[in-house]
Amino acid sequence: MREQGHEGTLVGDEGGYGPKLTSNSRAAELIVEAIERAGLEPGKQVALGLDVAATHFAGEGDSPEYCLAHSPGLESCRSSALVDLFADWVEKYPIVSIEDPLSELDRTGWREITKRLGNRVQLIGDDLFVTNAARLKQGIAEGLANSVLIKVNQIGTLSETFATLRLALEAGYWPVISARSGETEDATIADLAVATGAGQIKIGSVARSERLAKYNQLLRLEERLGNRATYLGGAIFSSLKPAPSLRP
Repeated sequence: MREQGHEGTLVGDEGGYGPKLTSNSRAAELIVEAIERAGLEPGKQVALGLDVAATHFAGEGDSPEYCLAHSPGLESCRSSALVDLFADWVEKYPIVSIEDPLSELDRTGWREITKRLGNRVQLIGDDLFVTNAARLKQGIAEGLANSVLIKVNQIGTLSETFATLRLALEAGYWPVISARSGETEDATIADLAVATGAGQIKIGSVARSERLAKYNQLLRLEERLGNRATYLGGAIFSSLKPAPSLRP
């Protein structure tokens, strides 16, 4: 990024770099280049996951207009154009997961993207489901997404968290245990991800101590489990169906 004139030390809440780029797709291009410079193979050893947070640039209502200021031609568009964009990106970049690609109210758009990309990439509902079992049950019935973000302090209790996790696993949805922007160094979610066999955790960059605390706990748990520890790795995305796991 410094070579190309970007600020290389500006970071966001989760500790990741936040340069001012000319387009949304440029972020994917830079990360792919970084993977290759590290001597790794994009799509095989390292893949991309997007957190689009589309609700934040969507208009009001259940059929909103979206405004992508840095995607030429999509400064004002409907969900179908946005779904076309993501389908194009999945072809161009090694993307295996997309979180909140559409507004939480845009159920028509969610159905469309799930039909088009649900057998190719993980489609995570965060704003869509808010770790709420009732909302997840409705989404499953309507065919929305194929994964759910799990945040303990979003729903408020461990019992409600386990209920949403159990529902997701029983329905064939991948649960992703997640930190939040306003994090502390409490590492409970690392224990939760391992104990439930969720298979995935979303923490943030090691550039921030409240993020690093969770990674350190995962390493401690791996050491304690020894040969019993299982890393699902790319198997998660090979079929997009949950592997056998310890049900919460």
